[in-house]
Amino acid sequence: MALSSSQLRRELSARGLALEREYETTYGRDDLHTPSVLFQEDELGQHGNFHPSSYRRILANPAWAARLAKAYTASSRVAYARTRQRKELDCANSSDALLMNIVCYPGLLSRPQVCALLGIAPGLTPEFGVRMEAPQHGTRSDRSEVDLVLGHLLIEAKLTETGFQTARPTLVERYRDLEEVFFLEDLPRNARGDYHHYQLLRGALAAQHTGKTYLVLCDARRSDLREAWFQIIRCVRTAELRSRLALLTWQELAATVPKGLAAFLERKYGIVGGR
Repeated sequence: MALSSSQLRRELSARGLALEREYETTYGRDDLHTPSVLFQEDELGQHGNFHPSSYRRILANPAWAARLAKAYTASSRVAYARTRQRKELDCANSSDALLMNIVCYPGLLSRPQVCALLGIAPGLTPEFGVRMEAPQHGTRSDRSEVDLVLGHLLIEAKLTETGFQTARPTLVERYRDLEEVFFLEDLPRNARGDYHHYQLLRGALAAQHTGKTYLVLCDARRSDLREAWFQIIRCVRTAELRSRLALLTWQELAATVPKGLAAFLERKYGIVGGR
């Protein structure tokens, strides 16, 4: 069943509230904004937003644990906001948390089914929050990040985000290889001339420059995100680059994971393998 970003947020919030974990909620700004559920670590050292096995591995790896420190931007909409610092990965809607729950699960990246699906060698070490490499005109450098680098894969994770961002022409047209990579006249734009799906444009440009594959991971229920991906890929000039732009759903990935993790994904996110 296709869901909008707000509908999926409502589902994830309801699932979060049903879990017997320590949590708090944000205030919805109006009837259209569903309060988000924020989890925290309990007295046993477990965190409601993470599978226990994944969380232990994250904490044991300083580079991964640093990802947990990302600030939550809506902290002002939490009661007693000054009592503690809320983090982005505390939120039930966090695509980064979902990604780490899966990728950091013990033995997952040595599992033959997972490696075959992703086209990677067994035993790779994930790198989270890696700087993109897409040349710009002049001496400017691209400071944007990709969520995960895994071997030859540049992975962008999406869950309840409203889309892939819109950007004004000056931001998009600063990239050196824009005309080489895309049929510019076909790129989707709004009435003001702003470019739609800015993150996908950056990802394709980074794939062109690095020779890597840019992979978008999204929920099968978000048909709008899949359509955005197709809108961009059909504007890519070469078949060779199109072959290195990929789309995978959480549901497809969930079909390859161990049973314990699969049960967690179904209970917490409604993600069922193969659906």
